[in-house]
Amino acid sequence: MPPSKPLRLLLSNDDGVLAPGLFALKIALEAAGHQVTVCAPDRPRSASGHAITLHKPLRLKQVPLADGSLAWAASGTPADCVALGLLEVLHGQTPDLVVSGINHGPNLGWDVTYSGTVSAAMEAVITGVPAIAVSVASYADDIHWDGAAHFVAHTLAPLAAAHGLPPATLLNVNAPDLPEGDLKGVRITTQGDRQYVDRLEKREDPVGRPYYWLKGRLHDKESLPGSDTRAVGDGYISVTPIQLDMTSHAFLRDLKGWAVERG
Repeated sequence: MPPSKPLRLLLSNDDGVLAPGLFALKIALEAAGHQVTVCAPDRPRSASGHAITLHKPLRLKQVPLADGSLAWAASGTPADCVALGLLEVLHGQTPDLVVSGINHGPNLGWDVTYSGTVSAAMEAVITGVPAIAVSVASYADDIHWDGAAHFVAHTLAPLAAAHGLPPATLLNVNAPDLPEGDLKGVRITTQGDRQYVDRLEKREDPVGRPYYWLKGRLHDKESLPGSDTRAVGDGYISVTPIQLDMTSHAFLRDLKGWAVERG
């Protein structure tokens, strides 16, 4: 069983400080007895990746959430928010864990390279703080947040804090959009293969000038067993360990055989 010790947590996201997923997760974390500080973007920053702000000032202000509590809203990206939260809002006092989410939409497979939600967690682990990214795999207006929120608050966050995570590694959680009682369980998974096709649509404005819309639909193919995409499609919460070391270690020996190295 997860330990009962309350945790000190920094909570962020990429959907914005007033997003319902963040609020649902905050309520669940506090109901589990944890101390939660919120530092999140002041507006939606979806698909911002791991961008940070270098050439203009960042601003912080406190805003009220739906329960009347105060959160910190930052003018920057999700990664900026975690940096500001750790260095300024918490005055350098390291939290037990950083949690990012709950994202409105999936962060499965290769989607993590675009995700501001996952990148907020990446920023935490770069500084040495363990982190969890959390998403519900649906873009519907009425989302079932409770299953993912309860699992993270009562099970995964305490376990991650108790056991620790390897350096530069985070946990990426995706849940189906199902009532908590309809979830089939939890699976430890690998990243799936999510490829998008028909990604660019060319249009014309009213005066005939071309413009472009990035969109895309998922490639219609079977997800591999053991992958996050398969688990979520089958009704399970997926938990995928993600590491920042993107070196293809399996290919290193072959690459050295190309005789590229000199000197």
